[in-house]
Amino acid sequence: MLTKFESKSARVKGLSFHPKRPWILASLHNGVIQLWDYRMCTLLEKFDEHDGPVRGICFHNQQPLFVSGGDDYKIKVWNYKQKRCIFTLLGHLDYIRTTIFHHEYPWIVSASDDQTIRIWNWQSRACICVLTGHNHYVMCAMFHPSEDMLVSASLDQTVRVWDISGLRKKNVAPGPGGLEEHLKNPGATDLFGQADAVVKHVLEGHDRGVNWAAFHPTLPLIVSGADDRQIKLWRMNDCKAWEVDTCRGHYNNVSCVLFHPRQDLLLSNSEDRSIRVWDMSKRTCLYTSRREHERFWVLTSHPSLNLFAAGHDTGMVIFKLERERPAYTVHGNILYYVKERYLRKLDFTTSKDVPVMQIRGGGKTPVYSMSFNPAENAVLLCTRASNVDNSTYDLYTIPRDHDSETQVPEADSKRSPGITALWVARNRFAVLDRSYQLVIKNLKNEVTKKVQTPNCDEIFYAGTGMLLLRDADVVILFDVQQKRTIAQVKVTSLRYVVWSANMSHIALLGRHSVTICDRKLDLLCSLHESTRVKSGAWDDSGVFIYTTSNHIKYTLINGDHGIIRTLDLPIYITRVKGNNVLCLDREYKPRTFTIDPTEFKFKLALIQHKYEEVLYMVKNAKLVGQAIISYLQRKGYPEVALHFVKDDKTRFTLALECGNIEIALDAAKALNDKSCWDQLAEAALMHGNHQVVEMCYQRTKSFDRLSFLYLITGNLEKLRKMTKIAEIRKERSAQYHGALLLGDVEERIRILKSVNLNSLAYLTAATHGYDEEADKLKESCDNTLQLPEIEENAKFLRPPPPLQQAENNWPLLTVNRGFFESASLAKATNMTNLEIDPSVEAPIDEGGWGDEDDELEYDDHEKKKVDVTADSEPGWDVEDADLDIPDLDPVQQSAATGYVHLPSVGVSPQNMWVKTSQLVSDHVVAGSFDSACRLLHDQIGIVNFIPYSPLFLNVFTASKTYFQWQPNIPPQTYYINRISKDNKRPNRIVIVKLKDLVQRLQVCYQLTTGGKFSEAIDRFQELLLLATLLAVETKQEVSEAEQLLKICSEYILGLKMETLRKSLPKATGEDQKRQCEMAAYFTHCNLQPIHQILTLRTALNMFFKMRNYRTASNFAKRLLELGPRPEVAQQARKILQACDTNMSDELQLQYDEHNPFSICGISYKPIYRGKPEEKCPLCATSYLPEHKGNVCNVCGVAEIGKECSGLRISVHQSR
Repeated sequence: MLTKFESKSARVKGLSFHPKRPWILASLHNGVIQLWDYRMCTLLEKFDEHDGPVRGICFHNQQPLFVSGGDDYKIKVWNYKQKRCIFTLLGHLDYIRTTIFHHEYPWIVSASDDQTIRIWNWQSRACICVLTGHNHYVMCAMFHPSEDMLVSASLDQTVRVWDISGLRKKNVAPGPGGLEEHLKNPGATDLFGQADAVVKHVLEGHDRGVNWAAFHPTLPLIVSGADDRQIKLWRMNDCKAWEVDTCRGHYNNVSCVLFHPRQDLLLSNSEDRSIRVWDMSKRTCLYTSRREHERFWVLTSHPSLNLFAAGHDTGMVIFKLERERPAYTVHGNILYYVKERYLRKLDFTTSKDVPVMQIRGGGKTPVYSMSFNPAENAVLLCTRASNVDNSTYDLYTIPRDHDSETQVPEADSKRSPGITALWVARNRFAVLDRSYQLVIKNLKNEVTKKVQTPNCDEIFYAGTGMLLLRDADVVILFDVQQKRTIAQVKVTSLRYVVWSANMSHIALLGRHSVTICDRKLDLLCSLHESTRVKSGAWDDSGVFIYTTSNHIKYTLINGDHGIIRTLDLPIYITRVKGNNVLCLDREYKPRTFTIDPTEFKFKLALIQHKYEEVLYMVKNAKLVGQAIISYLQRKGYPEVALHFVKDDKTRFTLALECGNIEIALDAAKALNDKSCWDQLAEAALMHGNHQVVEMCYQRTKSFDRLSFLYLITGNLEKLRKMTKIAEIRKERSAQYHGALLLGDVEERIRILKSVNLNSLAYLTAATHGYDEEADKLKESCDNTLQLPEIEENAKFLRPPPPLQQAENNWPLLTVNRGFFESASLAKATNMTNLEIDPSVEAPIDEGGWGDEDDELEYDDHEKKKVDVTADSEPGWDVEDADLDIPDLDPVQQSAATGYVHLPSVGVSPQNMWVKTSQLVSDHVVAGSFDSACRLLHDQIGIVNFIPYSPLFLNVFTASKTYFQWQPNIPPQTYYINRISKDNKRPNRIVIVKLKDLVQRLQVCYQLTTGGKFSEAIDRFQELLLLATLLAVETKQEVSEAEQLLKICSEYILGLKMETLRKSLPKATGEDQKRQCEMAAYFTHCNLQPIHQILTLRTALNMFFKMRNYRTASNFAKRLLELGPRPEVAQQARKILQACDTNMSDELQLQYDEHNPFSICGISYKPIYRGKPEEKCPLCATSYLPEHKGNVCNVCGVAEIGKECSGLRISVHQSR
């Protein structure tokens, strides 16, 4: 039995598979109906309207409906798309056991403890028939899959078969044959009409109540299971029904039994905690699966897939009886695979599929794996039993030149015991025997030698004379001839190995992982999948294509990966050829899927620097979406994304990133947003393009910056206009600043006089030699105003005049144009001559200014541009032999060479850390707080990031150092690295260290011992958050960190509960009960012994005072077991002796120390084992289900009940 999915919940009483989607409904004993996606292992929805247990559940086979019946006597019909109950059917007078839809008619059949069976029309919402006859609870009722019959099982020890053809004729319209054909059976209709449903057969034979009965899907057989621990098989015809045989083996009540939909098997489960599979022909038990503590209650099968589900006391399990993966191998263009009892050969080139030989055993036991030897045309077929000791392999020689569908020859085989057998040379093969020892055999199946290997439980092919050995968490490359280990790599749960065609790369497929290595097992990349990895194959370009339960995906050897397409059902890839994926499905049929390889071929060409292919795909392929754009940005190719991005905001961001000021300017004009103009100004200033900077400042009306720009470019005329504009806008400070920069003393005096700063005006005039103006100001001043004294050695404050006005942009760094920009420029060469050159266009937009009087003119600049162009020769003068190319004007030469731009900034250490790590601490050290928060949210469900703010800042500031080597140069930044044992991984500094946290933990213990609970809680919570920012190397450190998290959560929970208890009132009896309960719960927190003793002493004294002597004695015994101080032990013994005389409790509390429980972190109430609970993904504190979605009260940052991947603090951890 292969388990595919398990859920944990209350007792499951009903199950139903969806006929098309990977869904299953589970009705629970607590009244909840759960809808699960068993392929993705996720809970999709909960339906909670029934009052009491829900026993019956069933999906409709076509409509988006399901029906449920419960102990509240109600049948509810639900629409799962609308996520609500659409109506309720009332009529039963007792518990409802089963509810099932009819496969064709709009009917529902229900069985109830009121000893009746009812058939309902769910379209008219009415009961159309009541079947009476049973004289005890009716445990089960279901329709026949094709005929007008119904079977029911009851605790009256009978199974009844009902004929409901009359009901069909009464309620269903006549078919195409008309009324005559509808009523042509004279025995079915009489003068007074026909009964709706009559008992056709009563099957008696069980000694106790019958719990379940079911029809065979095609044969006239019925199977039943009862409380007499027996399973009976019945046969029937039109006249009678009789018992065929009995299957015995269960040793408790048989809960449910059914026929296998496609094989001659029976499946049953029982309250003896087992599921059994029976051979229907031999009536013998083939297989038994047991659980330790859970009784089974219900069993169901998927209508079309090889899936079964069983419900038990603590949830459900979905399983299949046998492995569905086909055994196959590929050699060249030939696929060999096993189907039924034949070994078949498929030619990929001609699509010819023929059987080549019959295999031993008739194909009853499925082949687990196969290995082909082309030199000897021999094949090894391995069969794997549930008991490894029964595993065998067969050595066949394939008959040559057999291409006929008929008369397939039978081949002789050499069978021997062994777990795995595969070829390692032309005439040698390796066998892993039952004792996990490696032996080498020849073509006669004789042992030639035994090889001592490291511990392994599976072997895989690795080339001639080489093997891969699988151990628990490592894969070893082993040389069989030299008997030595070549290399090894850490891989957990390895299942399959796929080599590339030239054996240069290998894909190691685990249950939920894909690991890519080179020939020497050097790790190249590793991927984690949420669903199971099924198969894979390498394509001709070196891309690995693999399948999961839901998707066809790809990965490059550098770790770049993505989804190609979705799948309805799992497939197993055999070959990838161009746009086609060749595969086998679970019915062993060869199939071909067409895929679009554009995305991974684009990424591959980019990585391999095949820029011509990249450019071709950019022009011709439909590459769209934010995923491609973000990928190009991460890889440092934003200029490629510019070729197919149309959104102006995205184009602006990409253009700034790759330094293309012209495209950024066009995008900024289209957006016309202040923030865009500010960013563009900053970027253009770094590139030295002050003309674009000038335009940006004008658009944003940044007058101060514009004035300073005109000063440093020496454009005094425009600086004067800026002063004039400031005067119009009545901005005296800016006007004075402009006059100061221009050295215009008269203007400064005038401005100071206009704002009544006469003393400053007098000082300015007298200092700069304007004596007449100074005298006038002195006369106009009042006697009360004291004028400042003139400094004799004062110097004129006049800025130096510019040597040359900067008409053109500042000199740029001359660099070679990138490949993609050159290609784009070549494409647009002819078109650019029809457009205005951006370097000639006036850089100031007059629309950005308020008044026409404020407009700035650029006549001189434009004339200069025109003059340069006028000096050039007219075009098309091919007879001008006097053209002297070396003497061309430099301006013309620069115009011919085109634009240049600064090279892109390289990848910083922080970006490398963010790209290559999934550890939160590495992202915080790199300053990427957003991605660190996303990791915290995905891994441990953090939703409140406020407490992390100071921690992030402290870690980030400690991650780098600054040093200054010259006083006038800004300080340089150096990123501190940690020393790693594996130099292949990029190094990051570790700010938060485990040993430091352990020291802090000791401080928290001291505060707890000293009774400073509030301060201890704060310290523990800070310690809990810091533990999420760890980065450790070894598995031992990972386990120590996990233990630290558990300690912190236990202490925070206990101390918070104790703090709340002390603040509660003690006036009433209920208050005292609550005080005692919380004190008792505190003793069950997992604390250190010294603190556990303190909690027990508190509870002991309190319970003794409240006269709960029986519970107090238990506390005393627990206290003595911890070995307290002598005086404490003596007091505890006295109390214990006093309690033994009166073992009773005066207060009845909600506390049962013998029933294991966890404490709710909000209500501080016990949650006993088996009850539904939700957990915090960070601190694992338990909560009642109604608190799901709230913020955890213990850690204060995580969301209760959120499903997460788990905290990663080491690169060795798997998700």
